[in-house]
Amino acid sequence: MADSLYKSNINTEFGKKLEFLVTLDKMKGIYRQTLLTDKSRRETDAEHSWHIAMMAMLFSDLAPEGVDRDRCIRMCLVHDLVEIYAGDTFCFDQKAGEDKEEREMKAADKLFAILPKKDGKELRELWLEFEAQSTPDAKFCASLDRLQPLVNNILTDGHTWRKGKVNRAQVEKRAGVIEYGFPNAWQTVCDVIDEAEAIGYFNHEKN
Repeated sequence: MADSLYKSNINTEFGKKLEFLVTLDKMKGIYRQTLLTDKSRRETDAEHSWHIAMMAMLFSDLAPEGVDRDRCIRMCLVHDLVEIYAGDTFCFDQKAGEDKEEREMKAADKLFAILPKKDGKELRELWLEFEAQSTPDAKFCASLDRLQPLVNNILTDGHTWRKGKVNRAQVEKRAGVIEYGFPNAWQTVCDVIDEAEAIGYFNHEKN
């Protein structure tokens, strides 16, 4: 059944898009370090992407002037697609991140080539813009990408921070984009980090 579905459509625009969408199903099995707020398991890439896309929709009225809500929703949905082939890289693992850019670029080449040329180009450009964080839209989306796990961490007893022996400076550096990408959320971020420090979620060992 599946073979006939692909073979009958493989060289059509519909078939290429269908193949890409089936490939995206793998996102549901790529687990991140962040726990769900009920602490039952780690979230998947698909769940994370959906969650920050919802944040882009709901926080759009608090975003900096000029941010395009609908474009940001699309960017949030696209931003982690390359992890289908590149895998998720723990943001606080310096060694694992050394070849991240190379792995993800190769993954992008493979993934977006599945689509018709026009669609692949559109999605790849959204992904590259997010990575570069050079536009208001990208900075806002990157802020949401940092804010969501920050909130989840404070609601799961600092799970990721404690597991990775992360210190306050690392968290502040990671969250830094929020100060200018989503300034209306910055005070909340500072409050969350202060609370995490007071509770004892951060590592204080000297390197």
